[in-house]
Amino acid sequence: MLAVQNVTMRYGAKILFENVTTTFNPGNRYGLTGPNGSGKSTFMKILAGELEQQTGLVQRPRKLGILRQDQFAFDQFRVIDTVIMGNKALWKALEERDAIYAKEEMSDADGMLLGELEGIVGDEDGYTAEADAAILLDGLDIPEPMHERKMGELQGGQKVRVLLAQALFGRPQALLLDEPTNHLDLESIHWLKEFLCHYDGTVLVISHDRHFLNAVCTHIADIDFQTIIQYTGGYDDMVMAKTQTRSRIESDNEQREKKIAQLNEFIARFSAGTRSSQVNSRRKEVERLAPSELSRSNIQRPFIKFEQKRPSGKHLLEFEKVTKGYAGTEVIKGFSATIMRGEKIAIMGRNGMGKSSLLNALLDGAPGVTEPFVKLDGGSVRWGHEAQVGYFAQDFRESIPPGLSMVDWLRQFDPDATVEQIRGVLGQMLFRGEEGTKKTEVLSGGEACRLMFCKLMLQKPNVLVLDEPTNHLDLEAVVALNMALQKYEGTLLLVTHDEDLIDEVATRIWQFDGQKITDFHGVYEEFLAKA
Repeated sequence: MLAVQNVTMRYGAKILFENVTTTFNPGNRYGLTGPNGSGKSTFMKILAGELEQQTGLVQRPRKLGILRQDQFAFDQFRVIDTVIMGNKALWKALEERDAIYAKEEMSDADGMLLGELEGIVGDEDGYTAEADAAILLDGLDIPEPMHERKMGELQGGQKVRVLLAQALFGRPQALLLDEPTNHLDLESIHWLKEFLCHYDGTVLVISHDRHFLNAVCTHIADIDFQTIIQYTGGYDDMVMAKTQTRSRIESDNEQREKKIAQLNEFIARFSAGTRSSQVNSRRKEVERLAPSELSRSNIQRPFIKFEQKRPSGKHLLEFEKVTKGYAGTEVIKGFSATIMRGEKIAIMGRNGMGKSSLLNALLDGAPGVTEPFVKLDGGSVRWGHEAQVGYFAQDFRESIPPGLSMVDWLRQFDPDATVEQIRGVLGQMLFRGEEGTKKTEVLSGGEACRLMFCKLMLQKPNVLVLDEPTNHLDLEAVVALNMALQKYEGTLLLVTHDEDLIDEVATRIWQFDGQKITDFHGVYEEFLAKA
């Protein structure tokens, strides 16, 4: 059983949640939702026992699988061992057993302890642990040759997948997953969906991937109004139920207020007369009809709108035999294509296939792109008439130099914009008041991400090149980005693993598969039908 009773968490005057009592039942899969800063990760840490709640009680099952966020904590361990550490009781027994076997001579006490340890290893399926761990790693695209390597040798995305396998290992009774799809490609996300949908324990997951939440979750636990409210169904079901509930209360309040106005008019007219009994009964009716109090939601939705200063020419981009490599390996070999004005291309494929490398090659010398790390290794790239590119790099922090305020950095992208206009754009991305004076070097990942969208809105480019733009956005911002890209009249090149974005925005697909790139002219639904 995973449950909390009267749990409260505050930071200074800010209340994240207060006197929360809720239960997460076995067999159910819960999405934990709420905007950035609402307390999702804090609540997850309280459930995991990594953070002490200020009031209340937490009930946990004996085996709890947790997705660790510290990618460097296991650098000295083998990949396969890191996964097995997900079962703490088994790992402890294996370490103690190996220490006894390493002794030159065993005492009687050692022998008795060894028997107990072998019993624990057997009960925890320790004799098939490496094989079970290997199955999880294979499913998450960590091939067998990597299983014996140290975690410190792996790239960031690979480490995340190993830590995900660690959380899933040992058949825990409950899983706590904080952003499990970050750095996962679509195939790994599909594998994880299937795994979780057949998992018979309790799942609690934080994710900004709406498609993933809708596919996996049986319930949503939404942090809002300083509490946690559970809804049946996926994310879209929760939004609909929440909107209908609030609309119903607002409508009911409107009717109550009309009735109260009529009663108050009667009271004002006859309070000094002979109809005192009728006046008193109407006063009581006014008290009874007091409108239901509507708590103030902490949800803040950014307003994203991409415009063009002017359209590009009809033939936007043509490239031939483009080659690109990194770390001494050629990942793009002779790819050629033509892009027409207004096309929206989703670039898909497993991690490490070269999606970002292709963008870097195409953007070498592109009009409007100032990032120094874009480079074409071979082939030719020709941008069309009036093309102007707005670029959102996967590692966008490199695009933002330190030592400037947000307002000063943004000014260069529209020299004609006034400070008030720049602050207006910052306000659209939820930067309030004097936050525009904040220095670029102290921005969080989410703040820097939102600042990049401010840049693109000021630039008004006719080509958007977005490389994993959703990684640091909450669900409300991802939905706002989705709507903005659907309405955008320019050309789009988009690398993403967000299926809703691909399904609802793309008009063309570039699918990376090994050394081959499939160029499919059509929407995602048609692509899947032909796959």
